[in-house]
This record gives sequence, structure tokens and C-alpha cells, in this order.
Amino acid sequence: MKVLVVGGGGREHAIVWKLSQSPKVSEIICAPGNGGIAKYARCFPDVKATDLDGQCRLAVDEKVDFAVVAPDDPLSLGLVDRLAELGIPAFGPTASAAIIESSKAFSKSLMQKYGIPTARFKTFTDVEPAIAYVREEGAPIVVKADGLALGKGVVVCQTVEEAENAVKSMMSDGVFGKAGSTVVIEEYLTGPEVTVLCFADGRTFLPMPSSQDHKRAYDGNRGPNTGGMGAISPSPHYTPEIEKRCVEEIFIPTLRAMELEGRPFKGVLYFGLMLTPQGPRVIEYNARFGDPEAQAVLVRLESDLFDIMAACVNGKLSGLDVKWNDKASCCVVLASGGYPGKYSTGYDISGLEESDGIVFHAGTKLKPGTSSEYVTSGGRVLGVTALGDSLPDAIEAAYKAVEPIKFENMHLRRDIGRTV
Repeated sequence: MKVLVVGGGGREHAIVWKLSQSPKVSEIICAPGNGGIAKYARCFPDVKATDLDGQCRLAVDEKVDFAVVAPDDPLSLGLVDRLAELGIPAFGPTASAAIIESSKAFSKSLMQKYGIPTARFKTFTDVEPAIAYVREEGAPIVVKADGLALGKGVVVCQTVEEAENAVKSMMSDGVFGKAGSTVVIEEYLTGPEVTVLCFADGRTFLPMPSSQDHKRAYDGNRGPNTGGMGAISPSPHYTPEIEKRCVEEIFIPTLRAMELEGRPFKGVLYFGLMLTPQGPRVIEYNARFGDPEAQAVLVRLESDLFDIMAACVNGKLSGLDVKWNDKASCCVVLASGGYPGKYSTGYDISGLEESDGIVFHAGTKLKPGTSSEYVTSGGRVLGVTALGDSLPDAIEAAYKAVEPIKFENMHLRRDIGRTV
């Protein structure tokens, strides 16, 4: 099978790496791809993930048999639908199902309608009522942009003033463009955060091992939100008792709700959970693999990823026996200095050959004229991942694997897995 993978980050590198191990996959192409992905796939850097016409042209010209649409934007824009019209099966939800991520107002209303536990909330399309609500509720409080904002559209506000500023920056200043024209304001919940990714075929779901993202830029969970500075799997907080509650109270009701709404979900459904003293609550849904959770979880997968993806597309997940290793994993993100704000790129990366980790490339390019020399090209540059017999072993191995790698202004958190 010839497979097209849409996207060009660390998550896509992990997907391509795993698909390349399948005996059923004869060739992989990736658009746009990145420097690291080029080791496993022919990349098309000029075809952006959101260029639906370009992606469809590429799929037809290259005669692909199967596609994997990994990032949120092309999913919400309907790339899976477009490929289906061309007779190309694609792993990922349709646009009508991807709305579970692309509109927080939709997902919160869905949870409210079907009794799925989440934070108390209100949705606003005008600034003044939103600010009045913030003043009435007090702080701490959470302000969320309704639409897609690269994982940065959530502001946890410790003061009323901070919440007012967040509302104004989203709704009046347009810091997230259209994504922030509607905001969801919700109560502040406390407890450990856990991610559970589930494969889904519209009716059946298969949970993956739990993981835990580290969103904040700096050690001690301080600083602005990022796309994710590292992840571990499994989460030490996700006990069998918690898992049972999540399956019964959240996972099954969510899949059922989407089916009842006429939006059956196929692909990877991401459950961002908070384990509060009152029980698990949904913080957010994503309509795809998390990044960097995908890196931490996929290194633990022993079964053939292509078989699983094909089963999701064909509605045949229930007959599949998916195996995971019993190791723990840790992924440490190496980012450009200044990220998630302004940063410079084009710096040489050294030490990759000396690292004994599984290094997934997120923002790299091959140096012109070379096949194994890389420069930085994004905010998050690399995801250095390692396995261990225990979580402390995996964390230690990941940081050891980071040591040889260098590039100018490299930034990383030193407490991934240690601040949970």
C-alpha cells in the first residue's frame, strides 16, 4: 500500500516511523513533511497541510491507496471528506465530526446535552457580557478561544484583571483571529491532568495507554501555554479505578453522543481529562493524536499501526487485538529559544548521531546538499523519546539521550515527568 501522511511535525514523524514498520506499507509520502521524516518518506515541502486542493492533487498524481490526515486544521477544513470523494480512504474524522475539537462551544454543548462530566461554563460572542460574567464569577477562571489556536487558545487566569485582558485580547484584539471571536469561559478545576487517546471506528473505541502532556513553557508548570514541551506514558495518576469511570462516564457516552448527533467519529479521539476530587472531568477533546503525546504513546505500540488505521476507516475495530509493551516512555521537547513567542531558525543541529534516544523531528529541515545534516525550522524542533522499565527509568533515559544534542538558543524543560 502506498500511504500519504498529511502534516509535518513531531506527531507526523512518529506516525510515519510506525507506519514504516508495517509489512503492508510499501511506500510513504508526506506533505509537507520535515527533515527527519525524509528518512522514511518522500516529502513535498511545498504542499502545505491546509492546501486541500494541493493535497488532493498530490494523492491522485501519486496514486496513493490510503491517507492519514494528522493535524487539526485540514481535518476541520474537510480533507478527509475531499479524499473520500476521490475514492481514497483516509484515516481521520470528517469535518462534521472534527467539530468536536474545532469548536469548543460545540463540544461543551455536547457534554451538557449528554451529561458528560465537564467544568461549568458559559459561551459568549460579545465582549461586554463576557467581562461581566468574569467579574460575577471571580478568579481563578479559565478563558478559551472557541476555535483552533495551535494549542495556545486557553488562558488559566488567576485574577479577574487577567481574565478581562484574556477576553479582550481574544475578542477585541483578535489575537487568535476568527478562532477567538467566540469564547468559552469556564470554572477553574483542580487535580492532575491526564490524556487518553482512543482509536475509534464510529461505534467501537480502543483506548491507548494513558499519557500526560506538559503544556507550560517553563519548569514547575510556569509560563505561557505551548503546543506541549514533553509527555510521559503512562500517567501515574490514571489508576484502573479511574480508567473504569472514564470508560463508563466519558468515553462510551462521547462516542454514542457523536453517533446520535449524526457525526460518527472515526480516527483518534483525544480526551484531555482532569482528575478532580469529584471525579474525572473533560477539559478538552481533540480530533487527532496529541503532540507530543503521540510520540510517547506510539513507541509503546507493538501491533501494526496500518492495520489499526484501516480498521477504523472500515468500521472493523471490534475484531482487532491491539498490543502494547509494558514499558514506560518519556518524550522531551527541544524548542527554539523564545518559543512560544518570537524565535529564530536556521541554526545547525549537532549530536543527533550520538543520541541513543528515538528522536522525532518537529521543526527541522535538511541542509541543502546533505542527507543527514539538519537545521532548525520551527518553534518545537525535536522530541527526544526513550523507553524504560519504569517511569523514572524512562525519564532518566530521555534526558541522557538529550545530552549530546545541541543547537543555538535551545530551550527545554528539565522536569518532564517529574512535575506531574
